[in-house]
Amino acid sequence: MRIFRHGPGPRTLRGRLALVAVTAAALLVLALTVAFNGLVRRQLQQQANDHLHTRAAAVAATVDTTGAPAHVVEVPHDDLLDADVWIYAGSERIEAPPSAVEGPLTRAADTLAARGGSRCVTLDGEDPIRLCTQPVPGPGPSPAAVVTALALAPYRSLAQTALYASLALDVAMLACTYVLTRLAVGRALRPVQAMTDQATRWSVPAADGRFGHSNRPTELARLGTSLDALLDRIRAGLRHEQQLTRELSHELRNPLARIIAELDWWRSRPRSAAESELACAAIADAAQSMRTICDTLLDDARGAADALPGSAEILPALLRLVDRCSAPRKVEVAVMDRGLAAGVPAALLERTVSPLLDNALRYAHSRVRVMARGEEGSVLIEVTDDGPGVPLSFAPDLFRPGRRADPGDGHGGAGLGLPLARRLARSADGDVRHDQQHGRGARFVVTLPAG
Repeated sequence: MRIFRHGPGPRTLRGRLALVAVTAAALLVLALTVAFNGLVRRQLQQQANDHLHTRAAAVAATVDTTGAPAHVVEVPHDDLLDADVWIYAGSERIEAPPSAVEGPLTRAADTLAARGGSRCVTLDGEDPIRLCTQPVPGPGPSPAAVVTALALAPYRSLAQTALYASLALDVAMLACTYVLTRLAVGRALRPVQAMTDQATRWSVPAADGRFGHSNRPTELARLGTSLDALLDRIRAGLRHEQQLTRELSHELRNPLARIIAELDWWRSRPRSAAESELACAAIADAAQSMRTICDTLLDDARGAADALPGSAEILPALLRLVDRCSAPRKVEVAVMDRGLAAGVPAALLERTVSPLLDNALRYAHSRVRVMARGEEGSVLIEVTDDGPGVPLSFAPDLFRPGRRADPGDGHGGAGLGLPLARRLARSADGDVRHDQQHGRGARFVVTLPAG
């Protein structure tokens, strides 16, 4: 078994987004810090070079190159000008600082002057030194050059200070970025939290809310619309399941009652072999009827009822229904054409007419008439009783599931038979309607395609 564990990162979306923002900001700030400090160091080095060249130009003005060899024209109070300055006439050093006559700094100046041209080098060490050479123009036969030196410690210190300051600024910026990102993401996710709370409240079976899209960002509004459509499909599926369960319970009640009655009759006293055989046949017929009911309703629930091929003769199907009903002697069956057939399977035909026949027997005073006839490519089956009929005020709700005209009239029923009959008929391109023009009692007409 594989166990998935969360990594060391944050588990909340707000924390993850804040971490992503800080990481991106850190990479950007790091690149900017490196570029900034590189620019600062380059600028400070350029300032040091400019300072050295300026000093070298000033010293070169004191070098006389008209004679051979070149010599330095002494200027009063030039001690500051001569500090860290080397003057060469050709390869001969004609002047050097007293403090560095033969030290490593003087040797570096000799090497730099020997190369000729205008160039700069840095002597790294505990106290880094920058040296630059400047040729002295003149008409003399031997070229002259001036080498100046400058301590880089102040420049390095300034560059280091800029580095530390930029790093401190980076840390402060990243901290502010993290805090502001968490606050902004938390505020942006408030509608999501509200939608989560709504979904939690709607988890109870009786909840019927919707997310909607008012006062929400465009993305969350689109998400809410999609979730509402999903909720509608889920609720429709639940209603369909509940309806299917009620219809199965409604339709299976009669075959079960028949099985129970046959068993009670068989166990009430000893029976002959012929009577036992008749009881078993009745039980088997009721069980087969239950199986047919289940298959028919499940096929209809899967949307396959209209795809079932076949046809059924009207008269045998109606006689089977009458034989299974509780009071077969009260039912009169009349088929205008002996060879009349419906273009639907026999099971679907029986399941469509059965609720109408049960209702007629439940409310009839003395007689129930079932008549079938053909009409323009269709088969019409009329179920008529001489009972009280359907109240006019209840006619609009007659085919609504779970509705009854008078629940306290002493008759059983759950108000599911008529809606089921109409739904099954319509699944086969037929219909079930109530004839309001009928006088005494009630008349229901089933229309099915002819076979």
